[in-house]
Amino acid sequence: MSQPPQGTRAILHVDMDAFYASVEQLDDPQLRGKPLIVGGTGNRGVVAAASYEVRKFGVYSAMPMHDALRRCPHAICVPPRFDRYKSISAQVFEVFREFTPLVEGLSLDEAFLDVTASRTALGSAEDIAARIKHLIRERTGLTASVGVAPNKLVAKIASDLRKPDGLVIVAQHDITALLDPLPIRRLFGIGNKTAPHLEGMGICTLGELRRTPESVLLPIFGRYAGRVKARAAGIDDRPVIADWDEKQISAEETFDTDLTDRRQLHAQLAELTDRVAARLRSRGWTAGLVVVKIRRKDFRTYTRQRTVKPATQETRPLAEAAAKLLDEWLEQQPHAAIRLLGVGARDLTETSQLDLFAVPQSQRNQELDAAIDHIRKRFGAGALSRGSSLRPGRS
Repeated sequence: MSQPPQGTRAILHVDMDAFYASVEQLDDPQLRGKPLIVGGTGNRGVVAAASYEVRKFGVYSAMPMHDALRRCPHAICVPPRFDRYKSISAQVFEVFREFTPLVEGLSLDEAFLDVTASRTALGSAEDIAARIKHLIRERTGLTASVGVAPNKLVAKIASDLRKPDGLVIVAQHDITALLDPLPIRRLFGIGNKTAPHLEGMGICTLGELRRTPESVLLPIFGRYAGRVKARAAGIDDRPVIADWDEKQISAEETFDTDLTDRRQLHAQLAELTDRVAARLRSRGWTAGLVVVKIRRKDFRTYTRQRTVKPATQETRPLAEAAAKLLDEWLEQQPHAAIRLLGVGARDLTETSQLDLFAVPQSQRNQELDAAIDHIRKRFGAGALSRGSSLRPGRS
């Protein structure tokens, strides 16, 4: 594939190869070349990571441990050491930030990088990707696979095509040729439940999905049918969102117990949004963009964003935007266990404290916010909670 031209975006997806397992093999040379599983071995244990040697037996991440050991009885099992993985992850992310401030972490071992502006000083996107791979190996002893493309979707698919230690460059004019032959399961959101329906209709590749009329896809994807077709064509305009940078007011919380209950998640989200909105008002800023950060129990992290018009510092519209983002994510991963939620406010501008000419609903929001802020300032932050942030069973 040829190098993306200078006029297009240059997005990198960097994915460490079998990260947890590779760290264990790095630290213990006796494990190298062996079928290795990282994960719990109890009745409910799951595979956190699988070395490439054990993947040949059909073992993969998130598989129940009893299934993995049935497929490969002679596999070596070790418990995860997350503190060690976090330490090496920090070194990897330091490498990323030497090339661009636009780094969006997805998990300890995976990130998107926007190097569009970096090319002027640092060379082509391909050169940057190669240097990143070299520095990661030099500093950690581990390998990474990198996809380079004009957008996040294609970069992520590309990074998985030549693992381990791969580097795949996709130019804009090569996207269709790359994606069309790939199986539909390569597209995020099409899994074991959706894929059989499509395959039963003779839609087995991304090219066939791209060419299928939207009306045919409506019964399967509903209002997302058009979006799925666009993704199959490699269309994706999502920006790389830098992790909680200085141009953002944010709040996040890691839960003692992973949450799966939708009501609890929305209550936590509402509480976080309330904290962010209060900080906006205290600083005299409005926000034009809401960002929600979601981290699953396996440390895979997702960010979703929504524009808010007009820009606001009111809790209610910010909370409604955040709730919609969470709902959209939960529709795709309804049973996910979530260990962290975060809310961020971006596109910040200065504003007056109260707009006397606001529409009635906005004026009521501002008056309520001002009253709550006053009570909390006088009696403490915990003196008053909004009903939307009350968790089930809490009064």
